[in-house]
This record gives sequence, C-alpha cells and structure tokens, in this order.
Amino acid sequence: MAESIKINRKTKETNITLALSLYGQGRSQIKTGIGFFDHMLDLLAKHSLFNLQIRCQGDLRVDLHHTIEDVGICIGKAIEQALGSKQGISRYGWAYIPMDDALARAVIDLSGRFFLDYQVKIKRGKIGADFQTELVEEFFRAVAMNAHMNLHLTLLYGNNLHHCVEALFKAVGRALRLACEKDNRVRGVLSTKGLL
Repeated sequence: MAESIKINRKTKETNITLALSLYGQGRSQIKTGIGFFDHMLDLLAKHSLFNLQIRCQGDLRVDLHHTIEDVGICIGKAIEQALGSKQGISRYGWAYIPMDDALARAVIDLSGRFFLDYQVKIKRGKIGADFQTELVEEFFRAVAMNAHMNLHLTLLYGNNLHHCVEALFKAVGRALRLACEKDNRVRGVLSTKGLL
C-alpha cells in the first residue's frame, strides 16, 4: 500500500501540485488563493491525520469554482492511489462532529464505487471574502468521485455558515481517518468479493 502520493494537474484553469501521506500527523501546507478554503483544508488534514501539501494557481478572477473542484479532484485521486489495493484497511468510517451551533455527520465506504448523498441545507451566501456555500458540495463530489468512495454527508442542524461548513470538513476528515486505518485482523480486503 503506497503511503505518499504526489499529484500534478495542469489545465487552462488551474495548476495544482499536491502531496498526500495517509498515515501522517495531520500536518498541512495549503495555498489555493482562497483563505476560507485553505482553512477548511487545514482542518481536513488535521482531523484525518493526513499530511497534505497543496499549491494551486487558479483562475480566481473568473470564479472560485475551478480551483475548488480541481483541488477536490486531486485529493480524491491521491487518496485512491495511496490506498492501492486497499488490503488491510478498515474500509468504513463515520463521524458526528459538533461545531458550536452546528452538528454534521459523515459516513464513508471506500468501496471502489462513487456515490454522494449530500443532505446539507444551508442558505446560499458567502463565507469570508468570497467563498460561496454552494461550492462545498462541488468539492466533496469531486473528492468522492475521484477516490471512488461512497460519501454520505448530513448537516443535522446549524445556523452559522462558518460553523456548518467547518463541521462538515471535520466530519469528513475524521471519517476518512477511520476508513483508512489499517486493521491487522483484516486479511486481504474487507469484502466478500475479494476486491474493492
């Protein structure tokens, strides 16, 4: 199982370099040009215990969408590559995370199949200078699709937009940590099919 992965993605819209270690200490160095998004990615790394480095130059003068989606694509690809054949991992992860007035739940299956269930009702708006709340779903869709995982995300309640989104990122981080953990009782992969 590969534990350290480097991803480079260059398009007409973004230029991204990423390094991911699944079994780290939650260290991060993030620079996307979007302050609030950098903060959320730092939280994702901290609570997954992934070591994560990201440098992204995006066409922010156009919109934030390309940067946020493409970073999600790279994170998803790195997770899938780092897991390799997925031998010996726990496969499933879940977390309930409170953040003051907000409570979020994330449930993950590293099944090799993409599915996103996004039960998050928050008002459209901006957090910080320019982060649009509808981009949260785009980010998590890109991660789940490229990691080939099932991701079920629910915001059970919350009012403050910052708290709601922060709870979601922390919950996904914690659920990823559990799903990626090695379990010495698992022989091969945790599937009756023998393949994930």
